[in-house]
Amino acid sequence: MATVKNNILNILGAQIKPGESKEVNFDVANLHTSSSINVPIIIERSKKPGPTVLFTAGIHGDEVNGIEIVRQLIAKGINKPKCGTIICMPVINVFGFINLKREFPDGRDLNRVFPGSPTGSLAGRVAYKLMHDVIPSVDIIIDFHTGGSGRFNAPQLRYSKDNRALNELAIAFGAPFVLYSKNLSKSFRTTCYNLGKPLLLFEGGKSFHIDGIVTNSGVNGAKRLLKHLGMLKTNFMSSRPKKDSVFINQSRWVRAHYSGMFKASVVAGTQIKKGDLLGNITDPYGKLNHFVKAPNSGYIINVNESPVVYQGDALFHITTKLKRLN
Repeated sequence: MATVKNNILNILGAQIKPGESKEVNFDVANLHTSSSINVPIIIERSKKPGPTVLFTAGIHGDEVNGIEIVRQLIAKGINKPKCGTIICMPVINVFGFINLKREFPDGRDLNRVFPGSPTGSLAGRVAYKLMHDVIPSVDIIIDFHTGGSGRFNAPQLRYSKDNRALNELAIAFGAPFVLYSKNLSKSFRTTCYNLGKPLLLFEGGKSFHIDGIVTNSGVNGAKRLLKHLGMLKTNFMSSRPKKDSVFINQSRWVRAHYSGMFKASVVAGTQIKKGDLLGNITDPYGKLNHFVKAPNSGYIINVNESPVVYQGDALFHITTKLKRLN
């Protein structure tokens, strides 16, 4: 169990005093070859008291862009706080990361087994260890994800509606979009919510891909959030985003009416008007050429980049109702 006593952080058997840096091992099980796996957790503490912020990524093993964001936070020294504590877990699902697969070797999605069990499946044991040995000492969590295979997400934050504390943190983070979405059963986000632990979920890019714009959005957002909390050291610049975040109350998917070869004409993040051309679906024989047009005005927050689609496949995620914050 993670605890803080006499201002000493006790986590996974290690003691970290104010002003100390330490790397502890988040190990659950060996590989099938009996080889051990070191899953480092990087902990940086300031001598000055302050919040404890946890940056996580790699809940899904194929979402490498989130891992890259946390890696850069560590490599650039952004994780060394002016006050408080910063904990970085770049790869939670190391088993999936080794195989570049979303799930664990047993096919389970880690983000659907929380809060886990010490005697359950491998994924359940990892979830339990995270919730039992790390989360109790944390005040704020930023969890980095990417879009599914072939679907590119514009950089965005996700959390449940009507949460003033998360609204404040989201405004400080400054991602291009904020999508209000319901908490999903047995997810990491929902479990933290039930414990009263504020969590911002960042989505950007697509699986098996590292995108510079998405990476910069995540790193710069983390810096702005740390500055908002008084934790960013003065040698790091933290500029305001070029545009205010777009808060999304409702959105819809545009789906394919035909199967065929697909090419999008717009990129994620584009503002469009009703009737605008979004892309087209063709067949290999030159007989079909179906134009996909925008059913309403809004922003494109996700684009299917697969070259082949089937009837009913999701092609574009478009905002339908925005929220104005007072």
